Amino acid sequence: MADAIDYRTDPSRYRHWSLAIDGEVATLTLDVDEDGGIRPGYRLKLNSYDLGVDTELHDALQRIRFEHPMVRTVVLTSGKPRIFCSGANIQMLGASSAAWVANLCRFSSEIRNGIEDASEHSGLKFIAACNGTTAGGGYELALACDEIILVDDRNSVVSLPELVLLGMLSGTGGIVRMTDKRKVRRDHADLFCTTFEGVRGKRAVEWRLVDAVVRRSRFAAYLAERAQALAAGSDRPVGARGVALPTLERSVEVAANHDARYHYEFVDVAIDAAARSATLTVRAPAAVTATTVAEIEAQGANWWPLKMARELDDAILNLRTNHLDIGLWQLRTEGDAEVVLDIDATLVAHQAHWFVRETIGMLRRTLARLDVSSRSLYALIEPGSCFAGTLLEIALAADRSYLRDDEGGANRIGLTAMNFGPLPMVNGLSRIASRFYQEEGPVAAVKARKGELLSAAEAMALGLVTAIPDDLDWADEVRIACEERTSLSPDALTGLEANLRFGITETMNTRIFGRLSAWQNWIFSRPNAVGENGALKRFGSGRSARFDWDRV
Repeated sequence: MADAIDYRTDPSRYRHWSLAIDGEVATLTLDVDEDGGIRPGYRLKLNSYDLGVDTELHDALQRIRFEHPMVRTVVLTSGKPRIFCSGANIQMLGASSAAWVANLCRFSSEIRNGIEDASEHSGLKFIAACNGTTAGGGYELALACDEIILVDDRNSVVSLPELVLLGMLSGTGGIVRMTDKRKVRRDHADLFCTTFEGVRGKRAVEWRLVDAVVRRSRFAAYLAERAQALAAGSDRPVGARGVALPTLERSVEVAANHDARYHYEFVDVAIDAAARSATLTVRAPAAVTATTVAEIEAQGANWWPLKMARELDDAILNLRTNHLDIGLWQLRTEGDAEVVLDIDATLVAHQAHWFVRETIGMLRRTLARLDVSSRSLYALIEPGSCFAGTLLEIALAADRSYLRDDEGGANRIGLTAMNFGPLPMVNGLSRIASRFYQEEGPVAAVKARKGELLSAAEAMALGLVTAIPDDLDWADEVRIACEERTSLSPDALTGLEANLRFGITETMNTRIFGRLSAWQNWIFSRPNAVGENGALKRFGSGRSARFDWDRV
């Protein structure tokens, strides 16, 4: 565990990004420390990035959301001359395993999705101030912004050169955003993606690759104008006091047999290395401690919905990155379901308040991270659980859910308004609507029971759980289900889960993650990209790639 990746950081530890606040406008400046790679063996030249660079960006965006509620426009720019960002570091990619690259691309995609989520839900608008060449993942970052402004200096271009240079495709949504979001014409996109020179100036605007090209002498003034114009349409609060986000406290225990435990205040993770499974437990608070806006603001980052979401988010990232062979996550909860129902009522009652809105956003993004994790998810609902409302979403995100039909009938699940809209999946639907393919009858039947605690039989009749073993059969049925799951091919399971989780509704984000799954499991693992003579391995050597020309 000595070389484990830790996603917890704060601005005092940033090496690559700086955050400046000027009234309604925040400026995030990328000035990468070339010697600051998260792992040895490469230099982060030309403002290229790795997981460490993206971890800082993720943290900075969270702090803008919560600590600076007065900010309405965020400008992303570069601190280096003539280069905005050249994308993921190529030497890092060439030296990394397919799993490492896949995790990087998924995390980067989630950051870009989070930018768009903030634009849609939080009143934050984003400008990519491309004050130099913008290539690969750098252009993909720009594509996530509301506007892309490229400097007109006869030199700076935007490009997606991965296919030509590396034998790969852009891994964090570039091609999908070009078509789905910017409506770049197919033939223009084909030309753009098969030339490494990129596109600049008037043509970049005509092809919808950028929104404007501006001379360097006027660049700063134009950005200021656009930042103020976007800020004018925001509903972010004026004069509100932000909520500081302290570093999460987490303790770790590691046994000689490689079992491990991670402890937070409201989340625990227990890893069974031999069984290749992890038990992830989320706890409700003992009682409701805040029902008014004043009480919520007083608790700040310690308010249970926010603190639990931050802890769960960190636990998911830790499991995904540092425990690749743990293929099954068993999802559990502990606590009083009535307390969770009451907290959900508070969330709904005050959802228009900026801090509550941002907390709901944090819950939404965390649960979506669970949805797109390439692990098998089983929800185990036992007596003492509190799978209600927001925490029921954890069970609804699972591939299967087992509810123990206890003799006393005390083991129940509950629904609230939080299950019907505020916490959508990346396909834009609630997990209830997605579960039933938006069929009106089943969705209406479930919605009619909102606010109630449902017995095992009632939950089964409504289609909310997979099975309801009784006390006698519970242990054996769950054990067999878990053992069978971990015996199957992880590659095939990843494909199965990715196909089944989002139903029949496609969005830009499901397309991004679907293309990422294809990219990571096919193109990146092929010899034409990563083989000894592949384009990625030969990049920078002066030797051309040698391709297997068969098409399949």
